[in-house]
Amino acid sequence: MISKDGIPPAGTFGQIDQMWFRLRSITQNNNPKGEWSLRLQFLESHLLLIPIFGRGWITVDGKYAELRAGFVFVCLPGQLIEARLEGSGDQRLYILRFDVFGRRDLSEDQEQASSSELHIPFPMEGEAAIASTITYSKHCEAIAASMGNINPLQRLHAQSGFYELLYSLLSDASQLQLSDTDAVMERVKTYIEQHYREELSIRLLAGEAGTSERHFIRLFKQKYGISAIEYLTEYRIRQARSLMLPQTNYELKDIAAYVGYKDIPYFRRKFKQITGVAPATFMRNAKLKIVAYHGSLIGALLTLNIIPCAAPADHPWTEYYRRKYEPGAVLPLAQDDDTRIQQLAHLHPDFILGLEQSLSPDIQQQLQELAPTYLVSWLRMDWRTQLRFIGKCLNRAKETAAWLEKYERKAEAVRADLDHELAKDKLLIARISGQKITVLSNRSLGEVLYDDLHLLPASVVNRKLSHQTLTLEELRSADADRLLLIVDEDVHSQAVWSDLRDKESWKHPDPAGYSRIDHLPPFPWTEYTSFTQELILDLALSLWRNRT
Repeated sequence: MISKDGIPPAGTFGQIDQMWFRLRSITQNNNPKGEWSLRLQFLESHLLLIPIFGRGWITVDGKYAELRAGFVFVCLPGQLIEARLEGSGDQRLYILRFDVFGRRDLSEDQEQASSSELHIPFPMEGEAAIASTITYSKHCEAIAASMGNINPLQRLHAQSGFYELLYSLLSDASQLQLSDTDAVMERVKTYIEQHYREELSIRLLAGEAGTSERHFIRLFKQKYGISAIEYLTEYRIRQARSLMLPQTNYELKDIAAYVGYKDIPYFRRKFKQITGVAPATFMRNAKLKIVAYHGSLIGALLTLNIIPCAAPADHPWTEYYRRKYEPGAVLPLAQDDDTRIQQLAHLHPDFILGLEQSLSPDIQQQLQELAPTYLVSWLRMDWRTQLRFIGKCLNRAKETAAWLEKYERKAEAVRADLDHELAKDKLLIARISGQKITVLSNRSLGEVLYDDLHLLPASVVNRKLSHQTLTLEELRSADADRLLLIVDEDVHSQAVWSDLRDKESWKHPDPAGYSRIDHLPPFPWTEYTSFTQELILDLALSLWRNRT
């Protein structure tokens, strides 16, 4: 928590000089494919994860968080953790295990007893922003070299280097905490998500932020586009919807009480205000069996909180989908149409969604005989039109309208926050797939960044072309101030990415100290659905931050 004048509370690092530290080990993921995982385990010591390149995830006592360059992650003894780097290619992560010792605060007559060592927690926990990954990479390289030496003096030097690393870490945490109100608001948002079932007030939340109520109201609205109480309401309703899915069997009064509402009529009003439909209607709709005949339709269904009862087995379900939506309950559809028809005949679905251009008239007729079948025109509809069409077909028009309204509010808030940082920068978005480089501007995440967030496309981008490609030399010499690449996981694509990342002109950070080049894996970012578009909104603010 930060005080009103922006200074960390006195107790935060106030006794740091009374602690001492011992580095147990330092390792680096050494798989040439970039793969790395930490199996589920209880920690005996403190753990510090420092991603240099790449992305991944970590669960701490069952709670999911990202691992990403520009941030470190601190875990404490006794926590149950599991972690993994995702994708392939250039992934680098340092794993440091260490102990923390200190003295008890005892009275003078107990001074003799105070000499005993005591394990105490590190004064940080969870994710923390750092000023430069390059600095931390150099720290870790030097520590690892000394730690593995047979000379005890060199191993002592490793411990000394570890102290220097901790000094950098705690200094960054203090300075970035002082200057970054985003981190404060994120912490309060996390507090809301952890305590949403309780009575939360603006006074309490402002206290968590360490600021006045009036200032907190303005900062939260500026950051997220809605007030803190509105966010609390939306989060409660989101949790309520997850308790209304077909596999659950809860009564409405129990759901309302669980998410923090004692007044049932008030809960009904809030639920309809957020989702567009009454709770009873939502629960009735949730029991319908809806088939996603083609995988590219899944994103729109997830937006409407629909888990399809059947979907293609070969769809690239990402770890994100698996963790959040439990697709293990989804019937995996076979690749050939004849087998799929047989599977659906036994399933007795209520609705079937498919792509118009991908189904022959004969298959369309067979599907219509099984259940009402609606075909989406993938080429003639943008993602908003697709979502409205699907919502209308599945009797979810009100829910669709409510979701789109929320999306526009979020886009407006993100756009306002980006104005100061990226207003004049030219952005190039491209996908590297083998030897092919495709500009992403229309029917892609380019629509979010260029149209919804008003970022400027680089001069080389021609948005009138439906399928624009670049040569490697054109990409290297593009006049973009920032470059966002979707990089496939094959060897050729990763080689092109490495070459561009090491290009001299891209090595230098922008005036604010942020990296000018970044990349994402192909899935889910290449999917053109409402689900992915909202993910890009959530990601936009952090894309170029703290990646030097």
